[in-house]
Amino acid sequence: MIGALSLTRFRELLQRRLGWTFADNDPGQTAAVLAARAKAHGLTDREYLDRLAGRRWTAEIAELAQALSITETYFFRHDDQFRVLRDTVLPELLRKRAGQRVLRLFSVGCSSGEEAYSLAMTAWPARPTPDWIISVVGVDANREMLHRARAATYSAWSLRDTPEEVRRRWFRETGDEFRVHPDIVATVRFVEHNVAGDDPQLWHPARYDVIFCRNLLMYLTGEVADGLVRRMTRALTDGGYLFLGHTDSLGSHPKGLELCHDGGTVYYRRQTAAPPVPAPEPAPAPAREPPPDRPAPAGTRSRALGLLRDDRFAEALDLLGPDDMLLRGVLLAQLGRVAEARDTAHRLIDVGGPHPDAHHLLGVCHELDCADQAAGQYRLAAYLDPEFAMPRLRMGLLARRHGDHRGAAAHLAAALELLPHEDEERVVLFGGGFGRLTLTTLCRTELEACEVRG
Repeated sequence: MIGALSLTRFRELLQRRLGWTFADNDPGQTAAVLAARAKAHGLTDREYLDRLAGRRWTAEIAELAQALSITETYFFRHDDQFRVLRDTVLPELLRKRAGQRVLRLFSVGCSSGEEAYSLAMTAWPARPTPDWIISVVGVDANREMLHRARAATYSAWSLRDTPEEVRRRWFRETGDEFRVHPDIVATVRFVEHNVAGDDPQLWHPARYDVIFCRNLLMYLTGEVADGLVRRMTRALTDGGYLFLGHTDSLGSHPKGLELCHDGGTVYYRRQTAAPPVPAPEPAPAPAREPPPDRPAPAGTRSRALGLLRDDRFAEALDLLGPDDMLLRGVLLAQLGRVAEARDTAHRLIDVGGPHPDAHHLLGVCHELDCADQAAGQYRLAAYLDPEFAMPRLRMGLLARRHGDHRGAAAHLAAALELLPHEDEERVVLFGGGFGRLTLTTLCRTELEACEVRG
C-alpha cells in the first residue's frame, strides 16, 4: 500500500516534471499509478521515486503522462467556439492574410486529435481559393493519444456532436469506424510536447493565427499555467485569437490580450502593437464636468438595497437616479420590466466594457425567453469573475432543469464552494430575496438531488 509521504512526494515530482497539479485528483488513482509503475520496474515505491527524481528518466515521464492525463474529447466539442471561429474569426483573418495565403492554427493539449482535426475541418472550407495553405499543429504529452491522433480513425461516439453534413464530407465510414478525409489529415501535424517545458521552434513569436487551449490550464500549477499563457500570447500573430475552455479564465484584462465575446462565447485577441507616436503639445485643461455615470449617494443606495431586500422594488427604484445602472437594472427586472432591464445592462457594458454583474443581469433577463442565451451570459459572468458564485448557481439550476445532471452537479458544487465568500451586495442583488444561508441550503439540496439522479 502506498503511504501518504510517498504519495505527496510523487505529486511534487509530477508537478515539477510535468507541471500538473493533483490537488483535486482522486488520490486512489494517483496512488494506483505509482504502485503500478514501481511494480513494472521491479522497484519499491521509494526506489522508484528516487529514480524519478533524476533528470534523465524522460521515457518514464512520458509513461506517466499517458497514465494520468484526462483524454475524454470529441469532434466539435463546445460548438459555440467553432461557430465563432467560422463566422467571425476566420473571415477577418482570411482578409488580413490575403497576401501570404497561409493560415496557421495550434491545438494545445490535443489529446487524440479530435480538436486539431475539427480546426482543420472548419478552416479548410473557408479558403477563398484552393492555393491557400492551412496548417494545424497539435501538441500533447501523451504518446499513446498522439498515436491514435495520427491514425485518424475514430468511433461513432467521437462524432456524437459532429453535424451530419460535416460527417458526410470529411469522414469515410469503414465498418463501425470513421476515418478522417486525407485532405484534412494532410493539413495536421502532431508533436509530442510537455507544456511545462519550452520549445523555441514550436513557440516561435507571431507563429499562429489561432490557438485553442481548452480545459488544460486548470490541471497545471499556477507557475506553469502562467508561463503557458505568456508563451501562447507571444506565439500569436498581431490580431491573432486565443480560445480557452469554459473552465479557464484570464480575467477581464489579461496582459497583451483583449477580451472578446460573442453571444456568451468568450475568447481573446492578441493586441496589435501600435507604432510610437510623438508626445502631443500640452493642451489647456478642460473645464471639469461631473462624471456621466455617478452612482447614487451612499445613503440613498443603502436605503435602496434595504428596500430591495424587503421586496419593495418600486419604492427602491423611485429613490434612484438614472446613473446607478446596475441596481436600477436589477430593480427593473424584479418589476417585470425586462426589456428596460436588458437595455440598462447593455448600456452598462457599453460604458465600461465587459462587466460580470451586467452579464449576470442579462442572464436573468434571458431566462424568461431563451435558456441557451441565459446560460451563455451566466457563463460569461463566471468567466469574467471566477469568484462570482451566483452565475454558477444559476447555471446549475438551468442545467438541472434541462436534465443535464452531470453539468448541474459541477456548477452547483462550484457555487457551494464560492457562496460563503460571495460579496454581500451581490447576494442582495441577485439572490432573488434569499439570504446566503438559504441559497447555500438550496444549492446543497439541488446538488444532492443531482447525485441521486446521476
